Order: sequence, then C-alpha cells, then structure tokens
Amino acid sequence: MHIPIRRSRRHLAVAGLATAAALALVGCSAGSAPAASQSAPAPADSAAAEPGTRLAIAYDGGIAVLDAETLEQVADLPLEGFNRLNSADDGEHVFVTTTGGFRVLATGASGGEPELTDRLFEATTPGHVVRHEGRTVLFDDGTGDFHAFDTDALLETEGLPEMESFESEAAHHGVAVELADGTILSTLGDSESRSGVRVLDEHGHETARFEECPSVHGEGVAADEAVLFGCEDGVLTYIDGTFAKLESPDEYGRVGNAYVTDDSAVAVVDYKDDPDAEGSLLHSIGFVDTAAADLDGAQLDVLPLPEGVEYTWRGIGRDEAGDAWLLGTDGALHRIDVDAREIVESFPVIEPWEGPAEWQEAHPALLIDGDSALVTEPATGSVHRVDLATGEVTATGSIEGTPNEVALAG
Repeated sequence: MHIPIRRSRRHLAVAGLATAAALALVGCSAGSAPAASQSAPAPADSAAAEPGTRLAIAYDGGIAVLDAETLEQVADLPLEGFNRLNSADDGEHVFVTTTGGFRVLATGASGGEPELTDRLFEATTPGHVVRHEGRTVLFDDGTGDFHAFDTDALLETEGLPEMESFESEAAHHGVAVELADGTILSTLGDSESRSGVRVLDEHGHETARFEECPSVHGEGVAADEAVLFGCEDGVLTYIDGTFAKLESPDEYGRVGNAYVTDDSAVAVVDYKDDPDAEGSLLHSIGFVDTAAADLDGAQLDVLPLPEGVEYTWRGIGRDEAGDAWLLGTDGALHRIDVDAREIVESFPVIEPWEGPAEWQEAHPALLIDGDSALVTEPATGSVHRVDLATGEVTATGSIEGTPNEVALAG
C-alpha cells in the first residue's frame, strides 16, 4: 500500500531565519547563508521608484537589482553567502533561496524601492521553485514537504499567503508541479536515490506512479500541459494522464533540466553522456516532441554541439517564437531551430570562458527577456543586453561583486 499523503490548507506565519541549510544536489538546491542583514537603500538618483522590468543578480555577499532595460543599478542589498534566485512570476518578486527557506525579494518592478523583505517561506533545505498556470510550488529537500499557493498571492497580502502542504514518502532532492486541474506530480526518492514520479489528484490522493526514472530531476511543462522529468537514462513524460518514457541513445544519457514554453510542443533538454566527466560543462542537447503520437520507447533526439562549444544548465533559454538560445563557452549566443534540430545563427557576445569546477561557482548565465537576451560575464563583473534579431549589445552594466545567480521580475 502507498503511504497516504497529507493535504492540508494552512496559513504559515512569518518567521525569522533559521540555522544554515545544507547544499543539496547539483544545479538546483539552495546554498547557505547567515541571517539576513538590513537592506541597503537604493541610490538617491536611482530609478527604483519607477516601475519596469528588474534584473536581480546574486553575488557573494549580496544581491544587486538593476533596471533590466538600461542595466543601471537601482539597489545593492547585502546578504552573506551563496544564495539562489528564482522569479516569482508575479511581476514584482524574486524568491531568494537562502538560510531558513525561501525569502521574498521585492524588486521595485511595480514601483517603489527594492527591498529584501522579512517574508520567509520556511524550509530546512530549500530547493526547487516551480510556477505554472497561476500556482507556485516550493519544495523542501530536507523534509520532502512541498507547499502550493496562488502565484499572485504575494501581491495581495503583507504576510505569507494561504497555502496547501503535502508530504513526500521520504526527504529527497525533489520537485513538484501543479497542473491547471489541480493534479500534482511530485518526484519519488530518498536521501540515497530517486526513482520516479507519482500523481496526486485535486484531493491529494495518489492515482498513479512511475518508478523507472533513475535519478529523476527537474521538470518542465510544454504546450498542452505536457510534463517532462529528466532521468539518468532518458526523459519521462506525463501527457493526458499517461506516463511514457523516452530512452537515451547512449548507455548513459542523463537529462537534468527541461527548457520549455507554453506554446511549443518541443522541449529542449540538457544532456550528459559521460558519467565520469568532471565539472558542469555539457557538449550535447536533446529534444522531445511532446506532440508525437507515440513517445513510449522512442529514442531521445540528441544534437552534438560544434567543437569548442559547451554550456551549463544556466546557458539555455527559449524565446517567444519557440527557438532555443545557447550561451557557449566560445562566448557566443547560438540560436537553435528546435524543429530542424540545428544551430542556425551565432552572435559573439562575451570572451570565451571555462566551465566551473563546482556548480556553485560563478560562470556566465543567460536569460531571455522578450526580444533580447541578458548575458552575465563574471570575469568582468558585467551584464549585457543583446538584441536577438541582430546580435547587437544594446546596454552593458556592472556590479561590485562577481555575478552568479540571476532572475527577472516585471
């Protein structure tokens, strides 16, 4: 028999920061940091009070907030340690994965000055943040608990929103996503291994599970709510209530992250074919056509990149047309036609760079913002805005620290 799942609706009180959380697995978990310091005021001549898109950049010792169009800095907020960033998708806030949980950063995108607020969603080891169809799910790797709430709720309350809470069968580095009809998919695993995904209905009752997805990691929701999870040997999909597994073309073919849009049936995934490879650099990407008639047992499409072009999970984004963009170690932005499965255009942007020895180390990152790309260059402490149509760098900004994690709001 399956362990019953607790589904409770409760209002969590605002809490102070707790003791340092341990780092979880590669590329997704929170870092540790001591208790937060007071927010530094924005410069007197800043445009912080003017609404507009904001770019948050974490560095060792704080978070810089920039106007995403001009790349002028509007605030510098001290916060010690390695902190991860995720957009809250409400047009204003960013989740800062830090000591004690997920802390809320008000960016000033909707007006006002940026502020690292006292609002904290408590977690022993805060991990994945997933937003989909107006709902947000926060996963605590240290307990296996995860919490779901309305994405816009932070705009409507001064404290924390009312949320629904769930338990996993065991604590693990996991992820969960809520679909439009209230169905929830969450990973299965424990501290030693991860094996698959289960399905919970709108009442929190388990209705199905799939347990042949070793090292399950990450998630993505493509067009028509086709859900994907990475496996050590392929990709697990959940489409129209049915699981299907695509196999990797190599004996070892790990997928860890999916890059999707709401309008494209094709998902782009990262791909690692060497279990003994050191560092975080990858030299191939994969494609999953979620609209294909039969995915079960099909082979994952893999594109090897040109010689001298590698990337990390921070280096892939999707634009409004559905094309994928890859930031390579050659310093160029490469546009990938996801239907043709090929690189069709390349723009040099930054100097060539080497991959990090450890995933937490600062290295170039890519965000797509409408018809532009935002590219960080840690070697120079800078960030560039690039016109995706021409490859022209239209703005450059800099921060005092070395850019690491990034997130957009607005």
